Amino acid sequence: MRIGVEEEFHVLEVESGLLVPRANSILRRLPRRNFTTELHQSTVESNSGVHASLQDLYTDLIATRQRLDTAGASLGLAVMAAGTAPLAPAASGRPTADARYQEIVEEYGRVAEEQLICGTQVHVDVPDRDTAVRVMCAVAPYLPVLLAMSASSPFWHGSDTGYASWRTLMWQRWPTAGPVGCFASGADYDAFLQELVQSGVITDAGMIYYDVRPSAHLPTLELRICDACPRVETVVLIAGLFRAMVTDARERLRTGTTPECRSRHDWLRGASWKAARSGLEGALVDPESRQETPAPTVVRQLLARLRPALEAHGDWQTVSTLTDEILTDGSAARQMRRKAQEEDLRACCDTLVAETRGDRHHREQPSAGRTSAGVAGTVAADPSQSSSAPATGL
Repeated sequence: MRIGVEEEFHVLEVESGLLVPRANSILRRLPRRNFTTELHQSTVESNSGVHASLQDLYTDLIATRQRLDTAGASLGLAVMAAGTAPLAPAASGRPTADARYQEIVEEYGRVAEEQLICGTQVHVDVPDRDTAVRVMCAVAPYLPVLLAMSASSPFWHGSDTGYASWRTLMWQRWPTAGPVGCFASGADYDAFLQELVQSGVITDAGMIYYDVRPSAHLPTLELRICDACPRVETVVLIAGLFRAMVTDARERLRTGTTPECRSRHDWLRGASWKAARSGLEGALVDPESRQETPAPTVVRQLLARLRPALEAHGDWQTVSTLTDEILTDGSAARQMRRKAQEEDLRACCDTLVAETRGDRHHREQPSAGRTSAGVAGTVAADPSQSSSAPATGL
């Protein structure tokens, strides 16, 4: 199964580290086939190519980030991958001049005005919409673990929120965000979407913001729960795990070993809240026992569950090594707080910008036995020398 990634980036002024509404200035220097606007002019989105290997995905994402960095540099701008920008004045929110976006801002008011957040979306191939809907239900209990891995938004408007992923709390204010229930078929799911549109809750199917969803225009299942990730390696880790989740769920559905869905997914909202609260630095809700469990234990149990699927794609070594690294280093939120405490939020922004473009000297020294060259030693030591696969748009 192939995978692709959409990444959202904050646009910052290099000199001040402040979020600024200048996305179009950067986009004018880039091909619109691979890059696009978002609701606010302080955000740029990139679309990767579609890849069979994590190695190729990594190479693509590194090259894409470097193109963004180059496009912004001559303008005194930079892009930053994080759930929220540490320094985001209210004036940085300026809706993109698009009729649909303008309508959303008018309808949803402050919820849309304050949508100064960025996420990572991962697409995985599925053969049809019925499969996508059934797999969506099967993988839902495990998604908060991926949120904890991605958590990168502890700061909001210059202060610490107390959360590892404040973006999650902002995101869940929308009427169609958070966990999604189970559906019998693709037709059942589509009828549900139509009801939402007819009720006036949303204007179109593009406003389905659930943690996971069948793509509206591609034969894929789309992961949407994660924060934007400063390190490309974290994106690759999450992509590998999500593909393995989909593979595992499809096999269990095929063999009839998937437990019957109990329909009630309301507990997942609490599990997502717990992941957003503490990232990898506290406890998570174990998706099997539904008990409070240390995050590293939950992560390693998930890895063990997915090992056959990871091995089937040739991803086991890469994903297990990257898992060891993230459990050693902690979440991006933890590292952001450390930098802010040691220096200040301005230094935190500088570090995030450097990590986004792939600079390695801003990272902590790797532990003994760890790889620091690319994805688990499978990527060239200098990723800037790698060429990007052509993006197809997701």
